[in-house]
Amino acid sequence: MERAVDFAFDAARLRDVRLHAVHAWGLPSCAAELPFTVPEEDRATWEDHEVQLLADTLRPWRLKYPRVPVLEDVLLLSPTEALAHHAEGAALVVVGRGAGMGPDAVQALLRESRCPVAVVP
Repeated sequence: MERAVDFAFDAARLRDVRLHAVHAWGLPSCAAELPFTVPEEDRATWEDHEVQLLADTLRPWRLKYPRVPVLEDVLLLSPTEALAHHAEGAALVVVGRGAGMGPDAVQALLRESRCPVAVVP
């Protein structure tokens, strides 16, 4: 994933555009065991954790590319759904091979995307 993030930051730097970093996440398996819906406070705690994970992941690249503005987006969706949702308005989609998406999902993204897609090994 590190190579994909570096590629995305460098592409944004070269084009002098904002990078939209999308992090998809799912509810933990213990949520399925709850008899009713997930309490809002639990979901908020899990989401806060995911927001922190994304910030921690991007920190070294924000230091390496200080002039690249970044919009961080944490979505309670599958990686495939999150990327498909944001690919509509993107100039370029960058995905790491094996970044939570199977080969079929990457192929679907390549077929359906209306913008270039970079699959970084």
